[in-house]
This record gives sequence, structure tokens and C-alpha cells, in this order.
Amino acid sequence: MELKTTPNPIDDAGTAKQAVSNLFYGWGYNFYRRENQLRADDLLIRSKLSELLGQCRAHLGALEAAFRREHLPPPTREHPFPDQAAVTNAQALQRLQCDIEHLETTLRTASVPEMDRIHQRHRDERDTLETLVAIDSDMVWAVVTLHDALTQLDDGATAAAAGSNLMKASDIDAIWKRREQALSALKAPS
Repeated sequence: MELKTTPNPIDDAGTAKQAVSNLFYGWGYNFYRRENQLRADDLLIRSKLSELLGQCRAHLGALEAAFRREHLPPPTREHPFPDQAAVTNAQALQRLQCDIEHLETTLRTASVPEMDRIHQRHRDERDTLETLVAIDSDMVWAVVTLHDALTQLDDGATAAAAGSNLMKASDIDAIWKRREQALSALKAPS
């Protein structure tokens, strides 16, 4: 996945123009700096991935509701207890929705290196942010594949049976661990 880059007009500016630009941008914050673009791209990618996961969860919720209406009717005198297989499938759909909700929340609230002058002085922020965006790009493929697979399912029982396998096959956990490792290198040893 290739992200669009915008040239920085301040790079080739003279001293007076740089001073005016710095006043305009709040003494140092430049929207065109590559680090700021990467930070914004990281936030944007994770936001869109959270939306896709929300669509998956909504689709699974609709499948669960339809499955419960069809296979788990209200108890009657002849059938006071629900079918155990139907209850197991409904619970599997519910667990899958909870797993996707947890992943969605984790993606949306993930940390990004702060804009700290000391951090910028002693560590290469651009390399870290480029690594995060590359990992997020891998996450895009995994989430889009999961989204496409889950939204093609149109039966609650099939979704309950295949859902956990689709989650495992998507490798989202492995990609997420790579992201955590990239950020753990930034943490100061205690």
C-alpha cells in the first residue's frame, strides 16, 4: 500500500520565509513534515479499520438475531428447554462479536509515539512512524480479508462454525504483536 506524499514548501524556503511560516504554524508544527503526515496516516488507517470491524460486528449481530428468531423460539409447554446446539451456536456468534469488538477497541485506542522534543532529539521518530504505517498496511489486508469473509456469510450456524477459524486465519494477532514490539523499543528501560 502506498500513501500519498505532499511536498513540504518550507524545505526550500529562505530564512525570512521560514520564520514567517514558523509563526504561522505555531513555532515548529508543520503539517507538511513527514512525521506529522505519518502520524495522521496511522490514525486514519486505524480509524477506517475500526469502522470495517464495526460493520463486521453489525453483520454478525443481524445474523445472530435472525438465528435466535428461527432456532430459539420462546419456551412452550411441549418444549420448555431450548435446543442445546442452537444455544451453543448463538453463544459462539456472541463470542465472535465480543472478540471483534475487543479488536475494534484495541485498534482505535492504540498508542502512537508522542510529539515530544526529547523523543525527537534522541530517537528517529520518522523510522518508527514509517514502521507503524507499514504494519498498519499489513493490518489493512488482514482486516479487509476478514471483513469480506464474514460479510459473505448469510447463515448464523455457518457464521458460528466458521467465525473463529476466520479470526485465527486472518493473522491479526500476529500483526498486532509486531506493532507492539515496534512500540516497545521506544519505551525507556526502568
